[in-house]
Amino acid sequence: MTGTTQIIRGARAAGIVVPAFNIPYLPMLRPVVQAVHDEDSFALVQVARLEWEKFSSGSLEAVAEEFHRYDDPAHVRLHLDHVPVIDEDHREVDYLPILRRALTAGYQSVMVDGSRLALEQNIRATRAATELAHAAGIPCEAELGAVLGHEEGPLPPYEELFASGRGFTDPEEAARFVRESGCDWLSVAIGNIHGAVSKAARDQKKVEARLHLEHLARLAEVTGIPLVLHGGSGIRPEDLRRSFARGIAKLNVGTEIRQAYEAALRETGSEEKGREAVYHRTRGLLSETYRISGSRAKLP
Repeated sequence: MTGTTQIIRGARAAGIVVPAFNIPYLPMLRPVVQAVHDEDSFALVQVARLEWEKFSSGSLEAVAEEFHRYDDPAHVRLHLDHVPVIDEDHREVDYLPILRRALTAGYQSVMVDGSRLALEQNIRATRAATELAHAAGIPCEAELGAVLGHEEGPLPPYEELFASGRGFTDPEEAARFVRESGCDWLSVAIGNIHGAVSKAARDQKKVEARLHLEHLARLAEVTGIPLVLHGGSGIRPEDLRRSFARGIAKLNVGTEIRQAYEAALRETGSEEKGREAVYHRTRGLLSETYRISGSRAKLP
């Protein structure tokens, strides 16, 4: 079986994106896998720490168990998303034991998020996580820059954020970070924002974000590794598709399929209707928004 490292590298070389779908509720997992299979695409299925802390995914082990019930190795892999060193509530997290649990549970790639740390600290934390992942033979994703949205409270006006470049990943820092941390993939900030996770705001429609594609191209040039776009829901589709040819090889998607599930469940009270909503939304994203139906054959 081709490893996740080779697949993501192949995606970057081919200018194809691998979506990574978040699972805040366990019933969402099966329809995501089925949709990816039916579109003959390739994707990661992932869970972040905040999704078992603030939603209902249960635990990283619960998601792994559900994944292995429906695993389709030709089309999906299991990824651990966002294990923060400092979380969205500004609490320190004992992150290495969480990563070790993921290795035991069979995750095929992991992410450490030290983006709330100073550069030197982020490098050290990421290097520790990368060494742990590499010893197990799997890749490690990291983040540099500030992809806002998970924090409590309202964001500043989006146009103000974009115009100022606030939080954008710095190319010089990125080159050093990749060199010294050893990470395999890098999540970057280029205008993208996370969906809100607080109970008061999680149902709100995301602002339509856009991407600074010239900045992205520079980051791809100086880092030389696959780049990751978090906060993939709500970005202008044309910007998304242009980013795939400029270094974005992995795209995190949470809000669009989560809100589809929640709305169907709220309206019908039926978990099965929720699954159907996730299935159809996922297929629509793959075929219409990302335009990667049939892309599996183009990857290693």
